[in-house]
Amino acid sequence: MASPSSAAKRDGAARPDPLLSLRGISKSFGAVQALADIDLDVSAGEVVALLGDNGAGKSTLVKILSGVHQPDSGTITFHGREAKISSPTESRALGIATVYQDLALCDNLDVVANLFLGREEKRFTLSEEAMERHAWSLLRQLSAKIPSVRIPVASLSGGQRQTVAIARSLVGAPSIVILDEPTAALGVAQTAEVLNLIERLRERDHGILLITHNMADVKEVADRAVVLRLGRNNGDYDVRATSQQDIVAAITGATDSAVTRRATAVAGKRDAEEASR
Repeated sequence: MASPSSAAKRDGAARPDPLLSLRGISKSFGAVQALADIDLDVSAGEVVALLGDNGAGKSTLVKILSGVHQPDSGTITFHGREAKISSPTESRALGIATVYQDLALCDNLDVVANLFLGREEKRFTLSEEAMERHAWSLLRQLSAKIPSVRIPVASLSGGQRQTVAIARSLVGAPSIVILDEPTAALGVAQTAEVLNLIERLRERDHGILLITHNMADVKEVADRAVVLRLGRNNGDYDVRATSQQDIVAAITGATDSAVTRRATAVAGKRDAEEASR
């Protein structure tokens, strides 16, 4: 059963105050401006798709939220309080879990060992039974189809491996889950399995930031689509009320926006300077 906040998103009701709010986030690497004045909100029980072409700034923004990079300017607000994220450890402690595209699983270890690697439950010795019970509890939350938590991860399908990675992100009870290209290189059946997991996360009132290039996935599970282009905001769309063509136009720059208007202004200024010579 969907939670009240997640049901409100799908019914088009007003969103509650965001769990995560970014305002004016900027980041440069030398002379390269990777992000410029980025705004982003993610609420409880909401799936926000972060879209953009290669080089749009998606990876940089994810690394800022996961504590790999620190912004040059701007503010991050989490649960209504301004937050500083200076390391991946601080990001996890704050309540932000990131599942990267490579999953970072150990193929030779079983599901339990992967879920609790570096965060083992122990009292003098490892509490294998307690970790196994906790593992099954996490997988049941996701309605996951894993035959056993004692089989090596190498023997699992792509969708099951993604399930393990997402379940691992829930060990610290995060409020925000960031999923980086979770359906990349998956077949149709495995993609459907992962999309079901995303819906389970929404029903449990997690805020989900979904980075993807797959517009079918966006239309299937996302509530909003935030588009980045050339390191700037280029649109925030209600997915159910917006056509796929309009969203793709924002991604490619074929629509009027702050980015395209700036490009037009710069080109006009250059033409005027050349004409005056």
